[in-house]
Order: sequence, then C-alpha cells, then structure tokens
Amino acid sequence: MEMNMAQAINHGIHLAMAADPAALLIGEDVGRTGGVFRVTDGLLEAFGEERVIDTPVAESGIVGVALGMAVAGLHPIAEIQFMGFTYPAYDQIVSHVGRMRNRSRHRFTAPMVIRFPYGGGIGAAEHHSESTEALYVHTPGVKVVVASGPRMAKGLLLAAVEDPDPVIMLEPIRLYRAIREEVPEGHYTIPIGVGEVVRVGSDVTLIGYGSMLREALRAAETLEAAGASAEVIDLRTVSPLDADLVVASVEKTGRAVVVAEGHRSAGVAAEVAAIIGERALFSLQAPVERVTGLDTVVPLKRAEQYYVPDAARIAAAARRTLEA
Repeated sequence: MEMNMAQAINHGIHLAMAADPAALLIGEDVGRTGGVFRVTDGLLEAFGEERVIDTPVAESGIVGVALGMAVAGLHPIAEIQFMGFTYPAYDQIVSHVGRMRNRSRHRFTAPMVIRFPYGGGIGAAEHHSESTEALYVHTPGVKVVVASGPRMAKGLLLAAVEDPDPVIMLEPIRLYRAIREEVPEGHYTIPIGVGEVVRVGSDVTLIGYGSMLREALRAAETLEAAGASAEVIDLRTVSPLDADLVVASVEKTGRAVVVAEGHRSAGVAAEVAAIIGERALFSLQAPVERVTGLDTVVPLKRAEQYYVPDAARIAAAARRTLEA
C-alpha cells in the first residue's frame, strides 16, 4: 500500500493497539484533533477515550504518567508535539525513564515509546524546528531511532512498541507528507540498533539519518554525474549506533562525510566521526568531513536555508575528501 510517513506511523500505531490491549496513546491533542500534524487521526474513534488520551499542555506530566503506566504493565505511546517542547519532560526522561531498569536492579522495565517531530524545513523556527537529538543520545537507558521514510517509520514504530525498554522515536517534520512509498500492510519490524546501506559506492561514504538521508542521496547523484561513486548509509538508530556498519564502509571507500541536522559540537556527527577516527583511521585517505547545523538557535524562515544542511553542502564536502 502506498503511504506517506504520517499515514505509515498512524497505521503502525493502529496495528500495535489492535494487537495489544495494553497499548495506549497519550499526548496533547492526539485524540479529538488527531495530533498537531494529524498523525494520530482516527485513532480516538477506533479505540475510544480510555486508550487515546488527550492531556493538558504539560510535557513533564505526559512522560511521567506514561512512565507510571509502563511500570504498571501497560505499553504507552506518548506524543510530544515538537522536539523543542520536550525540554520540560527532559527531567523525567533522564532522571526516571532511562534509569528504571538500573534503579530497580532489573525488577522493572519501562516498555514505552516517546514520539516527537523534529527538524527544520517548514519555516517554523526555534522550538518547532530543533534537532537536539544529542541530548537523548547522551541519556543512558534510552534508545533513539529516526525514520527516513514511510516504510521505515512504520517498522521502527512497531519495533519500538515491542521493545522492553524505553524508545524515543524522532519523526522528521518535513517528511511527514513529502514522499510516498510502498509500505507493507501487515505487521513487520525494523531492528533497532542496525543501520542500512541504501546505496552502494566505492569512493566516499555519506552517513546520515532522518531527513538528511534524502539530501545525502541527492548529493550522491550529483557526485555520480561527476564520475565519483558514493556509498550512502542510513543510521536508522542513533543510540545505539551501528558502528560496525559505518567502519566497514569507510574501510572500503577510504573517505567519509557525516551529515546531521543537529549542532556541530558534541553532536551525533561528532560521535560518528570519532568512531571512524578510532576504528578506521588507517583506512582514511582524507580527513572526515562533517556537514551539520550550526551551534546556535534555529533561525527564522528567511535564514533557515543557511542552517539546515542540503545536498549541495554535502556534495561539496565529499569533493573536498576526494581532492585531498
């Protein structure tokens, strides 16, 4: 069935709730409104108010209540409207959600999913367009997955629901309705912690995730037109990272460009570059390049194009490695 990302996530949630009476949905406007991006549209009618719960504007409360539900044996799927709205809930996530298994010496787990859109591309600025996933990558006990397309979004969502530990699922805002692709109708999962080579190449490795994967693929096409072969990796999970996949590719190509929409300093791209430096240094024929957002607040719409990485910047970085 052909779907966009919003429809694929909706379908995944519907399947999860239909299969598991303990699964429920909680968040601001997820019921009557169907979510700020209409991702949860129709679920209230399908499952009722006891399982699709509209909450006040209280992100800390949403995550805290979901944690209590998870520890009590339910399987909550919590939605926060934007990544920039998650900060009031950060204390719950870092102090309680991620520590439940360790704190209870494995007597309790927190089988819960926290979903939220992230990133730029729609001109919303500030809290509505942030890509601060490194905060959650730095949080022990929490897994972080990022969808780059409809098929993957559904598979990662279902895998996250079935995981015995808390999973944060990042959904690129600008991809909700930007692309459509064939999505299997039935239940399937995409393994957490495993990346994917989405394009095979031999001269340089482009590593990205989420909305940046499409930009990396466009850059690979530009490079191919100029006679260079680029391998493209979709990380799919940014915590835990599939370091083996990255290293194997860089050992083959000898060059690497890491792409992330988040901040340059101490971000996911910096971590991937460090892994390459530690494990594939003697295979490198040029320094690792990073193409990222800036270490500043996401600007207003007029300047957003200078902040969010694009295919041209990625291709330019790749050419620098090829010319080194």
